[in-house]
Amino acid sequence: MRIYPIVSENWKMDGGVAFGVVPKTIWQKLVEPDENNMIKITTRCLLVVEGDRKILFDTGMGRKQAEKYYSFRYIFGEAGLEKSLQNYGYTKNDITDVVFTHLHDDHCGDAIRINASGKPELTFKNATYYCSASQWEWANNPNKREAGSFFKINFQHLMDSGKLRLIEKEGLFCPNIKLRIMDGHTRGQLIPVITDREKTFVFIADFIPLLANIPIPYIASVDIQPLDAIKGKVSFLEEALEKNYYLIFEHDYYHEVCNLKKTEKGIQPDKIFRLSEI
Repeated sequence: MRIYPIVSENWKMDGGVAFGVVPKTIWQKLVEPDENNMIKITTRCLLVVEGDRKILFDTGMGRKQAEKYYSFRYIFGEAGLEKSLQNYGYTKNDITDVVFTHLHDDHCGDAIRINASGKPELTFKNATYYCSASQWEWANNPNKREAGSFFKINFQHLMDSGKLRLIEKEGLFCPNIKLRIMDGHTRGQLIPVITDREKTFVFIADFIPLLANIPIPYIASVDIQPLDAIKGKVSFLEEALEKNYYLIFEHDYYHEVCNLKKTEKGIQPDKIFRLSEI
């Protein structure tokens, strides 16, 4: 098995969004904001090569939306999904499976592109696509708080193409990869648990988006069920500590992977790694 970080874009978001009720006087000691209170964010997708399968978890936001959309995303640098794949010797046509942790715009937007005729087309033409059934239902009937994160242009063509598969329950996706369902951030978020030899990696998506979100109260303000998110985090961190999981961060611009340790202040990050170092 080979595991690669695939950076689709680097961007910025308001620091208050990332940390919810935690005041800036505290969180700014962990992540430095700019003069506009913005912090650097990445969208680090994950490519897992297992046998003949090239499985991509999430796709980033893409570039098909109107300019107004991107004016609020503050994209910077030259990262790109195809460029990142090419760094490891792959193209978008090599991808056999695309698994969405959830259907928020920054996680699934680049699965669909608009061609020269103005029609939607699949970015990964040879892939089968997956999301949880509960997230699909949620995305198509969004609540008012979350509606601004779901755009049907990002996912409706997947269903229309016949290439989208809905996952009804958590369990084994393929040898060495399990999919767990963790609510809190949104309904039906899929969390991949990947076993490579004697190591276990968890791609934790928006369940714990940044290393600085590990402390229990540090819950993003965009989580729709914050108390459920906290409950789930307490249980998961105890499990991750006991089993020495490596946590792969999807949105942390500065930190790629960490494991955990027990301290007087609770469970905290221990060693910080890059995937290439493990």
